[in-house]
Amino acid sequence: MARSTYELRDRTVLITGAARGIGAETARRLAARGARLALVGLEPERLEALSAELSGSAAWWEADVSDAAAVQRAVDAVVERFGGLDVVMANAGIAPPQTTVAAVDPAAFERVIDVNLLGVWRTVRATLPHVRARRGYLLLIASMAAAVHPPLMASYNIAKAGVEALADSLRPELAADGVDVGCAYFGFIDTDMVRDAFEEAPTRRLRQRAPAAFTRPLPAAAAARGLERGIERRARRIVVPRSAIPVLFGGRLFQAVADAGARRAGIADVIRDVERG
Repeated sequence: MARSTYELRDRTVLITGAARGIGAETARRLAARGARLALVGLEPERLEALSAELSGSAAWWEADVSDAAAVQRAVDAVVERFGGLDVVMANAGIAPPQTTVAAVDPAAFERVIDVNLLGVWRTVRATLPHVRARRGYLLLIASMAAAVHPPLMASYNIAKAGVEALADSLRPELAADGVDVGCAYFGFIDTDMVRDAFEEAPTRRLRQRAPAAFTRPLPAAAAARGLERGIERRARRIVVPRSAIPVLFGGRLFQAVADAGARRAGIADVIRDVERG
């Protein structure tokens, strides 16, 4: 039996990484549906501008998800302002350094995991009592990198696979409380983070040799539409583009395909150049 639509009007939605990209686009779509938005991020000028754009339906707080105390302060302030939380979208993330495990700066490697995985954990931990109280919905933003793990992105792959594992662990833990847990998987989305990554030399070289269909970014608005639909269904999984669903469920097979594709694209030459500096 189909689940009834989750009414978004007057729901309070907290979004981390809300200043730009997928976070900002999703905030706009949810505000248009009548939701109240708690915008959390690291760029106060952008957050303030977005909050003003959304008029009385939004407020913003500056917080770094790598700082548990800052996340908790922001959540406490959100609850004081809006009276509770219905939906949390743990979206904040950073791009990985485009290099090998052997060559990467350890601090940069661990920073990606700290923000992209432990930042999601900190967000869930701080917001969970409030979402439980309203039998709400947690949405954790992963990536297709949770299912298929390309080279030169080990820290990102680890983080996004961990986000998926966190969602899978939370789902049965919270089911009896009426809380649903979703995990979102994206291919390449046209955000500042992806554009910056594509400008790095190793990624640029590999893209030149790969089919455009596999590397062409989708607009951030496409991801936001998928998230909007997923939130109103309290979906277990959200996949954008939907054509990537077979990749998600056939991860082992597609990993072998991806490995073969990387070899054909000259990954060995790229790795040698990266490690030579």
